[in-house]
Amino acid sequence: MKLTVFGATGGIGQEVVRQALDAGHQVTAVVRDPARLSVTGERLEVFRADLSDPAAVRPAVAGRDAVLSGLGARRRADAGLLDRGVRGVVSAVLKDIYADLRAMEAELARSATDWTVARPPRLQDKPVSGRYRTVVGGFPSKGRLMGRADVAHAMLAMTGDAGTVKQGVGMAY
Repeated sequence: MKLTVFGATGGIGQEVVRQALDAGHQVTAVVRDPARLSVTGERLEVFRADLSDPAAVRPAVAGRDAVLSGLGARRRADAGLLDRGVRGVVSAVLKDIYADLRAMEAELARSATDWTVARPPRLQDKPVSGRYRTVVGGFPSKGRLMGRADVAHAMLAMTGDAGTVKQGVGMAY
């Protein structure tokens, strides 16, 4: 497939690019700073663009089979609070992020494009295992953690899954 990846220099984005190239796909990595992309390959095109300018990114998505986004909130020092059961504090700290995610999903739902939203829980730096649970339209019960490499793996698997189109997909170990 011909894929475009936004957020290709982040933890999930680099994994998407790496795994897609390993699977034989042609990948366009959209980045602000090409020096931050550590992945290389023959089928990789690095496309420098500012995402605030829609016209600047149109060439990166034209003619592609799928566009994947590794964009998300940067790592936060308070992530460990969730493990200590301080959900109220975490919810308060992350409420703006959750509001942005709800607005983004509502905008997608109103669009005519085919889309799938990956909804991972707290992210970890772990190698790809391929052993995780997904729930279309919901979240796996008691799913609190998932490795970035497995999120990338799941995202790539969903590009060929018609059952996930126009759906949010929760995922976790």
